[in-house]
Amino acid sequence: MDNGEDSHRISPSPVVHVRGLCEAVVEADLIDALEKFGPICYVMMMPFKRQALVEFTAVESADRCVSCGAKEPVYIAGQQAYFNYSTSKRITRPTNADNPNSGNKVLLLSIQNPLYPITTDVLYTVCNPIGSVLRIVIFKRNGIQAMVEFESVQCAQKAKAALNGADIYAGCCTLKIEYARPTRLNVIKNDNESWDYTKPYLVRRDRGKGRQRQAILGEHPSSYSDNSYGPPCPLLPLPGNSRYKLTSVDVPDMVSYPLPQSSSSYSGHAPSSVAMVSGLHPSKMNCTRIFNLFCLYGNIEKVKFMKSVPGTALVEMGDEYAVDRAITHLNSIKVFGKRLNVCVSKQHAVIPSQVFELEDGSSSYKDFAMTRNNRFSSAGQASKNIIQPPSAVLHYYNLLCVFWQLCTEHDVPGFVKFKMFDAKPSSKTISGLLEFDSKTEAVEVLTVLNHYQIRIPNGSNPYTLKLCFSTSSHL
Repeated sequence: MDNGEDSHRISPSPVVHVRGLCEAVVEADLIDALEKFGPICYVMMMPFKRQALVEFTAVESADRCVSCGAKEPVYIAGQQAYFNYSTSKRITRPTNADNPNSGNKVLLLSIQNPLYPITTDVLYTVCNPIGSVLRIVIFKRNGIQAMVEFESVQCAQKAKAALNGADIYAGCCTLKIEYARPTRLNVIKNDNESWDYTKPYLVRRDRGKGRQRQAILGEHPSSYSDNSYGPPCPLLPLPGNSRYKLTSVDVPDMVSYPLPQSSSSYSGHAPSSVAMVSGLHPSKMNCTRIFNLFCLYGNIEKVKFMKSVPGTALVEMGDEYAVDRAITHLNSIKVFGKRLNVCVSKQHAVIPSQVFELEDGSSSYKDFAMTRNNRFSSAGQASKNIIQPPSAVLHYYNLLCVFWQLCTEHDVPGFVKFKMFDAKPSSKTISGLLEFDSKTEAVEVLTVLNHYQIRIPNGSNPYTLKLCFSTSSHL
């Protein structure tokens, strides 16, 4: 249907219906492309429909927009868009303000298709680079929504223009932003669902010993040039018009998160519960095998391989002390002929973005937060673990069958000596020690066979083989 013919079916209105938008478009792109037709007073994004409503201050401006779009291509964010008068004469606003330009320093954010958790830390990291955020409140009455109070109306206007219609994560958690009714937010505690950044002393919910604030969105912070993260993974593109750019000259037009709140807070290696592991064998290492090795030094929350940096993975552990233990004992060890490099990541959480298939067919991302194989889930459980560097002797538990057979089936080195501990008469499994020719061989066996599920005929539940490094250097 011709756009020109279609436009005459509806009577002129100051509100224009825009179709055919690209997926990455945000409110500011529409303003930049259409304000040449006249002043714009309001924009409503419909991101999943790739549509929007644009309200001009005068119907003559809307008429110029629709007429121009019918005669020649009008491009928004590099893609041709199509225009028609809306059946509405005015876009309904949550504030119902008579003055469409009045604005508010509090924004109402609706998060559409929220596949991943949305917390105050996530929203602060998204919004604060655009304008100073004072308070955030998240609520779940109509899906997931949040109110964000900025320092000024101008900050809120910039944030609405830059973020309205953007994806927090690729293809999901899409922001639809309006001005809110309240002019100030009241926050009584700092936690995942509310935060007052002017009152850091408010009681916050305990998130676990040593855990850092979960405010990481992207995989490669573009602000850092001295790491080995590879090319940046940009999120939330800001329009080229300087009105919407960040004030810092160090931040590029394409913003990758996280952004440091101040350069001093990110100097050196700040404490983090995420380790970065490089030097991983491309076909023999996967998320489960990383878990099998790193779980000896602390709980494992998530593991993610980095698509842009082959042989590198991020490991989110229970706290920063677990990361320190892993670095102390696993950095520079050899696994499958490759030397591991383990260091503190500049990220404080692992986000499942860019999931792909590894060479062995498994997923590049896995969440281990709920697995029973974590060994530091309680104080009593943690006290039973002896933190030990890799050695040529492995301590084994819950073994039912001949261990040599498992080594042969999984193409790992066999042991040279073994010792079996006395077991109770009622015990169905055995435990003991296994010595290998070298520390490297023991590491590889543990990496492959730790937590192997041993099934027995007519058995209801399988037995889980557990391995760890022994305090003995030889038998």
